[in-house]
Amino acid sequence: MKTMGDRATLLETGQVETTRNKARKTTVHDETAHEVTGAVGHGQDGAGWVETGLPVQRRPADGGEDADGTDTATAEDELRHRQAAANGDPASMSVLGALLLRRGDLDGAEPHLRAATAEGDRAAANNLGVLLLQRGYAEEAASWWRIAAVAGSAAAAHALGRHYRERGDEPAAEYWLRQSAEHGHALGAYALADLLEHRGDVGAERWLRAAAEQGHREASYRLARLLDRRAGTPTGGGPAADVANRRGITWDTDPRMVRSSSVAPGEKPPEVEAEQWYRQAAARGHRRAALHLGVILEARGELKEAGRWYLTSAKDGEPRAACALGFLLRDAGDEESAAVWWLRAAQEGDGNAANALGAQHAARGEQQTAERWYRAALDAGDINGAYNLGLLCAAQGRTAQAEQWYRRAAYAGHREAANALAILLLQGGDASGAEPWFSKAAEVGSVDAAFNLGILHAGRGDEQGALEWYERAAAAGHTEAALQVGIALLREGDEQAAESHLRRAAGGGSPEGAFRLGMLLDARQPPAGPPVLGEPVDEKSECEEWYERAAEQGHRRAQVRVGMLAAGRGDVEGAARWYREAAEAGSLGGAFNLGLLLAREGREPEAQLWWTRAAQAGHGRAALRLALLAARRGELGEGERWCERAVELGPAEVAERAARLRDALHQELTA
Repeated sequence: MKTMGDRATLLETGQVETTRNKARKTTVHDETAHEVTGAVGHGQDGAGWVETGLPVQRRPADGGEDADGTDTATAEDELRHRQAAANGDPASMSVLGALLLRRGDLDGAEPHLRAATAEGDRAAANNLGVLLLQRGYAEEAASWWRIAAVAGSAAAAHALGRHYRERGDEPAAEYWLRQSAEHGHALGAYALADLLEHRGDVGAERWLRAAAEQGHREASYRLARLLDRRAGTPTGGGPAADVANRRGITWDTDPRMVRSSSVAPGEKPPEVEAEQWYRQAAARGHRRAALHLGVILEARGELKEAGRWYLTSAKDGEPRAACALGFLLRDAGDEESAAVWWLRAAQEGDGNAANALGAQHAARGEQQTAERWYRAALDAGDINGAYNLGLLCAAQGRTAQAEQWYRRAAYAGHREAANALAILLLQGGDASGAEPWFSKAAEVGSVDAAFNLGILHAGRGDEQGALEWYERAAAAGHTEAALQVGIALLREGDEQAAESHLRRAAGGGSPEGAFRLGMLLDARQPPAGPPVLGEPVDEKSECEEWYERAAEQGHRRAQVRVGMLAAGRGDVEGAARWYREAAEAGSLGGAFNLGLLLAREGREPEAQLWWTRAAQAGHGRAALRLALLAARRGELGEGERWCERAVELGPAEVAERAARLRDALHQELTA
């Protein structure tokens, strides 16, 4: 029997190997014979070890075969090998056995492989092991793999390592997988990395990288994931994490592999390198790598390329990518196409897509269809479905059902459902039942719940407790909470800290925050002196800009204040516009000031209408103005009645003036 160690290095990929040299004579010992490993590597998702031993078509970059994995041997080649094998050529026996094994012809392959093995062909020994594994003789297969591995077959060492790992003998598995990996076998390197990672051994990265550099797509993907974790993205926050959360994509983590995020001089940042490996894996058909790459690109604003990778992943059967693509299309205004992809994802069990479909139908008023999709999301394990069902029922006035759905989601840890449940209980008068749910939601990060706890404490007169919750919500970006903290600090006289919170509230869109910030800045301004002839009118101050921002959002007091500042600059038209807007919205001050402006322009009948509206609603100064107007017209009885109203409404100086005018009018009437 020939020794196997004398042979040159074979192309041992873990799959069927193909001879390329057609010109070589069949009598020559073929050093590139087909070889089949005893186990097929991970699928693209790395879901688990696939120990079938079946010869399958080669996927791109899982070990260095042809891109399409096809058998390149022609009928002519096979005939030549058959003739040579019949004449006792070991190399042709090995190649012919491998070809038949690839086709699944075990009975035809076995005699040729055994004959070639007897002649010292290590590729045949390895492939004989594969054949025996398929027949169910795992131990006998391992014995042949051992012979081939000892002779230097990296593919056999890989198969033997997998065999031992399946049986729980990790030391033996590591030994043989290391032998395979050190001989440059991509599948061996990947399997060794998987074993080491399982044990938390930092050496796993070296072998993942070795396999990835040889084009192993699952290794590329897992290396990218490792680098992502090292960089703290997206699980550590940042734009990619925000996109992932919005899209309902969970980024699995393994804290055992996390290291420092520091970067040595000349090295690429881990997030940059991670993206490169995602690209390599995605380009080779790894659907989850394509999904993650899409998330990274979307977070960066490169929506067109992100959509392309989402589409690639979705077409390969990744429902989360189909769902993400749907959101991307919806954001672009193409709701019809978005619904197509959401439907595809939902039918494959994606709860986030089912929720998106539910929301789409709810927005159209199709409540029954929306409810069906929300239930489908819940059935798929997405607790957001229960929360959305609660929202749907609450909007329809089905309070009891809404409470049930909120409770179901809240007990499952849904923080916004806990907050919604607490609000529902509070509205029903059950404050004691609401508070624990507010607390539970706030403790797990619900900003709204923290704000609501502040309101709850304020309602009890517990200002300190309220302030603590408001501060907590404000620190997390809650606009109205920042306003409440600002107001509390103003009461305490801490204007500097108050200004900071009011700016956050105003910048976040709070009209009351903008108004109060304007008041704070206004109070710091020196009093304006009389205008000097020829001097240009001053530009708007910062406080006026904040007043205007509040006024534009419908804040009536701000509208009046903007009108007063405009009038002070001589902008009568602008002042009238703001006064009228405030008055029509119900502002008594706006109605009164509009009346003054109209009266100065000689439009007393119109001014009287606005003063009457204000006086009837409780504005004392407007009542006094009406009394004076009536007195000038000689309508003494009318004037006396408005004086009585002004005395009743006040304030004190108005009541005093109105009382004197009333007495004078009374004397005239009784004279």
